[in-house]
Amino acid sequence: MTKAEVILWSKLRGKQLEYKFRRQHGIGKYVVDFYCPELKLIIEIDGDVHGFDNQIKKDKERREFLESLGFVILRYSNNDIKNNLGGVLNDLVAKIK
Repeated sequence: MTKAEVILWSKLRGKQLEYKFRRQHGIGKYVVDFYCPELKLIIEIDGDVHGFDNQIKKDKERREFLESLGFVILRYSNNDIKNNLGGVLNDLVAKIK
């Protein structure tokens, strides 16, 4: 896990947000950063590589596949986690409540 993923995992694990999350969970041919089965919610933490054209295309295909299965995907950047963890958690709680 990246440093940002470790930080967020420390806030997700153990039902701290009232729901069980799994980390590095496989769905089809993809591995998602965090997954909550009860909510069908996926949380992805993106590094700088996700800004490149080839990765944008791969992310779009991945998102379309996962959404076609009924999953909701929330994306946050590494910088969001490192510099505004409170804001990320507030956003996440608002979307799952």
